Amino acid sequence: MYLYQKTDRYFAQVANDLKEPAEKELLSLGARDISPTYRGVYFTANRKTLYAVNFHSRLINRILAPLLSFDCHSDRVLYKKAGQIHWQDFLDSNQTFAIFATVTHSAIKHSKFAALRLKDAIVDSFRNRTGRRPSIDTKEPDVWFNLYIANNKATISLDTSGGSLHKRGYRKSSIEAPMLETTAAAIINYSGWDGTTPLHDPFCGSGTLLCEAYLSASRTPAAILRERFGFEKLPDFDSTLRRQVKKEGIQKIQTVARELINGSDHSSAAVRSSIQNCSMIDKQNVIAVTQQDVFTIESLAGKTIICNPPYGIRMGKETDLHSFYKKLGDFLKQQCRGSNAFIYFGQRKYIKNIGLKPTWKKPLATGGLDGRLVKYELY
Repeated sequence: MYLYQKTDRYFAQVANDLKEPAEKELLSLGARDISPTYRGVYFTANRKTLYAVNFHSRLINRILAPLLSFDCHSDRVLYKKAGQIHWQDFLDSNQTFAIFATVTHSAIKHSKFAALRLKDAIVDSFRNRTGRRPSIDTKEPDVWFNLYIANNKATISLDTSGGSLHKRGYRKSSIEAPMLETTAAAIINYSGWDGTTPLHDPFCGSGTLLCEAYLSASRTPAAILRERFGFEKLPDFDSTLRRQVKKEGIQKIQTVARELINGSDHSSAAVRSSIQNCSMIDKQNVIAVTQQDVFTIESLAGKTIICNPPYGIRMGKETDLHSFYKKLGDFLKQQCRGSNAFIYFGQRKYIKNIGLKPTWKKPLATGGLDGRLVKYELY
């Protein structure tokens, strides 16, 4: 038996700023004994819950099933211990695999070297048994394996998600510097938007916030477009249970009122990109997207405004962002009475230029940016 089979314990990779809402999400999906740690959360789950978490989670990057854990003070030990795993349980010689490794505070210093030694163990295991070996594919492998070595303790896991869950599958077109889907989902989550007020994103870009708002409002599983998961490669995979989880998830999908979710952008390219991406999940075309400069919008009163304004990447370095954010603050005060605005600042220094008193600020790092999500109540 592998380690996950003995313990029913799994590890969810989650951004540090998203751990708290991710814990609540895991609980809502049936996970138990949740324990946050560095770069993620440990949890206990049966097979149905494992499948459901992968299918529904909006905030988790990937979920690892530990196969073997051991003391590891050298690459020789790593190679020997890895050779004890029956790799044919997870793939055959005609398939491909990839390894992502992390090493910290250990005798083995480099993650790429650790991954190479694990790769050698897997390949040699196949060669010794069959005379043939699987190939490496770092982009779209059949199986993802994870190696984590910390303080000379190694854990080899299988990625049950089959690649990062932030890749929902709806982004067919993008503009420069698109927001990560998990970050957008977190913003919708933090806003508390429940679909009772119209939502508008006046800087919709490629539509990521609009798509995540739609998935949330319609209760659509986040991975509805995902064709396969890594847990299908586990030796105890139950296809009947997998179909049940998918069926139950689809049955809970709700209709969304037309124009409940709205977006606009001054860029025609962004609008085209947004419409294309939204159409991947919004088959009824209820999301309304228009081309319009934010400062020409007559009113956004009585709405929930959620947006990620340009912060120098899309706007260009020559743009005076200080005056831009001051102008945005004036727009919120004058045209958005009775609304709640949730604005993501990729660069915190511009918060003061808005000229409005925040209700709260939440740290939300993404894409190398130490950003903040700020709520404004507009009277």
